[in-house]
Amino acid sequence: MTSDRGAVPDSSNPDVVLVGGGIMSATLASLFGIVAPDWSVTVFEAGPALAGESSDAWNNAGTGHSALCELNYTPAGPDGRVDATKAVSINEQFQVSRQFWSHLVRGGMTGSPRDFISPVPHVSFVTGDEGRRYMRARYDALKAQPLFAELEHAEDPAVLEQWIPLVMAGRDPQQAVAATRSIAGTDVNFGALTKLLLADAETRGVAAHTHQRVRDIERETDGRWKVTVEDTRSGEPRTVRAKFVFVGAGGGALPLLQRTGIPEIAGFGGFPVSGMFLRSTAGPSWSASTRPRSTARRPSARRRCRCRTWTCGSSTASTRCCSGPTPASPPSSSRPARSSTCR
Repeated sequence: MTSDRGAVPDSSNPDVVLVGGGIMSATLASLFGIVAPDWSVTVFEAGPALAGESSDAWNNAGTGHSALCELNYTPAGPDGRVDATKAVSINEQFQVSRQFWSHLVRGGMTGSPRDFISPVPHVSFVTGDEGRRYMRARYDALKAQPLFAELEHAEDPAVLEQWIPLVMAGRDPQQAVAATRSIAGTDVNFGALTKLLLADAETRGVAAHTHQRVRDIERETDGRWKVTVEDTRSGEPRTVRAKFVFVGAGGGALPLLQRTGIPEIAGFGGFPVSGMFLRSTAGPSWSASTRPRSTARRPSARRRCRCRTWTCGSSTASTRCCSGPTPASPPSSSRPARSSTCR
C-alpha cells in the first residue's frame, strides 16, 4: 500500500485526491467506496508510512474526543454554571462515527472491532475547592443528558483511589479532590483503524502513495484542481488533475488551503496541541491499575503545564511526549520528566 511500488504518473486524472494518509482521508476513502464506488481515488502521504503522524496511537489521546472526560468541552460561565451544549454535540458526532465503523465491520470492510477500539473508563480529575465546585456543576449539567446518563461523580478520596489509584498514590489526604468517571468510555487506536480502512480501500482500487508531498493546489479553468506533488526522496515533481480534493494533512493543511485561494479559508488559523503519554515498563501488574483515561483541569493559581492528558504518575513509568519534551525536562536532557510535574 505504500508508494515504493509506484511513481505517480504525470497528468493522471483521478476523480478524488486525498491529501494526507491519516484517519480523515481513510474515512473518506471508505465513504467513497460506499456512495461512489466507481470513482477513482488517490491518497498522497508525505511521510514514509500511512497513519504515522496525528493518527498514530502515540500521537493522540485515543479517547475518540467523545467529551466524556475532555473538560474543554464544558466551559463554566461567570456564574459557575456549566454549558453542556458542546459536549453533547461532540458526543453525538462520536456516536455517528461508531455507527459508521459498525457498518464497515458488518460489511467486511475492516477487521474485528477489537483491532481498533477497546472499552476503557474515562476519568476527569480536579483539585482544590474551585475545581471541586466546577466538577460538581459539570456533572449536574451532563448527567441530565441521555448520552451522559452513566456518568459518576465522586469527591471521596477512598472512591478515587479505586478509580485512579496511581493518581491518588502519595497525595495529601487533606487536599480537595473530585472526579467524574464514565464506564462507557473507549480507547480508539486511530492508527490501526486508518491502516485497516486504507488496506480495504486498496482492494477496491484506491491508490495510496507515501513519500509524496503535495506542494500546490490550483484551480484550473475547466473546474478541475491541479495538484503538484513532489517525491520526498528524489525531489521529482509531478502533477495530477482531480475533480475533488480533500486536504487532511494535519499541520500542513492550512498553508495548502491558503494556496488554493478559496474564500472559505479566510479567518482560519492553527495552534499546536501537545500532550504526554505514559507507557508501563513494569509489567502487567503495574499496567493493570492504569486502565482509565484521565484528564485533569489545570488550577488557575498554578503555572501553565503543557501536559493535559495522561493515565497515571509513577517513577516506574516511562514517558513519551507527542510534541517535544515535557515541561520539567531541561533542553539538554534526553530523560523524560516524571508525570507528577503535571498534576
